[in-house]
Amino acid sequence: MRIAICGIATESCTFSTLPTRLEDFRISRGTDDSFRELYPFLDKYPDIEFAGTISAKALPGGPVEAAAYDAIKSELLEQLQSGGPFDGVYLDMHGAMNVAGMDDAEADLYSSIREIVGDDPLLSASYDLHGNVSERIMATLDIITGFRTAPHIDALETRERAMSLLLRCLRQGIRPRKAFIKIPVAMPGEKTSTEWQPGKRIYGAIEAQIDGRDVLDATIQVGYVWADEPRMTACAIALGTNEDKVSLAARELASLYWKHRRDFGFGAPALSVEDCLRQAMSDAARPVLISDSGDNPTAGGAGDVTYFLSRALALAPPDMIYASIADPAAVRTCITAGLGAEVNLQIGGKLDRTNSQPLDISGTVDAIKADPENPQVVLKSGGIHIILTGKRTPFHRRQQFTDLNLAPEEHDIVAIKIGYLEPELKAMSRASYLALSPGAVNQDITALPFNRIERPCYPFDPDMDWEPVVEIF
Repeated sequence: MRIAICGIATESCTFSTLPTRLEDFRISRGTDDSFRELYPFLDKYPDIEFAGTISAKALPGGPVEAAAYDAIKSELLEQLQSGGPFDGVYLDMHGAMNVAGMDDAEADLYSSIREIVGDDPLLSASYDLHGNVSERIMATLDIITGFRTAPHIDALETRERAMSLLLRCLRQGIRPRKAFIKIPVAMPGEKTSTEWQPGKRIYGAIEAQIDGRDVLDATIQVGYVWADEPRMTACAIALGTNEDKVSLAARELASLYWKHRRDFGFGAPALSVEDCLRQAMSDAARPVLISDSGDNPTAGGAGDVTYFLSRALALAPPDMIYASIADPAAVRTCITAGLGAEVNLQIGGKLDRTNSQPLDISGTVDAIKADPENPQVVLKSGGIHIILTGKRTPFHRRQQFTDLNLAPEEHDIVAIKIGYLEPELKAMSRASYLALSPGAVNQDITALPFNRIERPCYPFDPDMDWEPVVEIF
C-alpha cells in the first residue's frame, strides 16, 4: 500500500488583528531528511510505502492570510497529484484554522484533496481536541481522531492512532460509519483540562465506548472557542462498522459532556491581574506561577500585550520573572547596548493594538541569547526580570529560562503568557493563579463580539434545553 502524509495545522483566533503569514509556518517537505522524524511510528510498518508531501505548522495566531493558505495548499495538492496514486492519506492537522475570507478551511482542504486522490482512498486525520468540526468535514473524512489530554501529552500517540486506524481499515476493507453530534457548548481550554474534573472524568469515559470491532474509535472535541464561525462548538464522534453502536457511543459521550457543562472551571484560582499579583506576593510558597491568560500565544494571543506587566511594575514585586513580550526592535536595542547596559525602551503593544499599547520602561540588560532565529534578552527593571523575544514565543519548558540564566524555581513569582500550566511548569510551581487579563483570547467569552456562531449555545444562552441529535455519515 501507498500512504500519503500531509497537513496544515494551526489555531486561528478571529478576534486577533495579527495575521498568520506564510513565513509563520514551519514547513517540512517529504524530501527533507527530517520529515520522517516527525512520525517515528512509521518504522512499525516496513511493508507500507509512505510518501510525505507537506507538513505545515504555525503557532496559533490570527486568521491565515489567504495567499499563504493558497500557496501551501497548492504545493500540497501538486505533490499529491504527481506522487499518486495512493491507497490512503494521513492528515496531520490541528482543526481550528481560519483563513481570511473563508469559513471551515479544513473542509476546503479535504475536499480539494478528495478531488485529487479520488473517491476510493481513505482519508484519516488526527486533531487537537480544540479543533472545530463541521458536517462537511465529517462527510469528506473517513477517519477522525483527536487528542484525549489537555495539556496535550498524547499528540504523538494520537497521530499514531490515526495512522493505525487508516491501515487497519485499508487492510480489512472497512469504510467506517461515522456518528457525529454537535454539542452546543463553547468553553475555553483553560476550563476543560483533562487534569481535573469534570474533564478528567469525561475524557476517561472514551475508552469504554471502544470495543475494537463495532466501534473502532471515539472522540470528544472541546472545540476552539475564539473562532467566530458557525462550526465553533464541542462535538462527539464515533466511528466503526456498526451504525447503531457508533450512534450509541457518540450519544453517550455527548450526553455526558452536556450533563457537566456547568461544572467546568479553572484549575487554579482565577482572579484579576492585581489580585493575582497581591496574592502571589503574600504567599509563603515559592515559586508562585501566574498565567497571563488573555494574551496566551499558544491560544492565539499576540504575545505583546503589556497590561499585566504594567500592573506588575506598579505593584513592584521584589522578585519576579515575566515571560514574555515579543518585540524584535527592543531586543535589537538591548543586544546592541550589551550586557549590563542601562536602556530606555518602549516595549510591546505593536502586534495587538486593540488590547495594548507600548510600555515605556527603563532597565538593565541582564542576559542575552543571540539566537539568529529568535534572539532573546532579559531586561531587569526593579525586581522584575522581563524576557523580551524576537518572535512570539511560548515559554513551556524550564530550559527556556535557564538558557537566559534564569532558574525559575529560585524566584518568588514567575508570570507567563499561558493558560493552564504545561507539565514542566506545573511541576515546579508551589502555588498558581490564572490572571483574567485582557487580550484576543480573553477568558470572558460572553463579552467577546461573537456574531456568527450558531445559537442557542451555552454559556451564551445559559437556560437553553438540548437533546443530542445524531448525524450519520
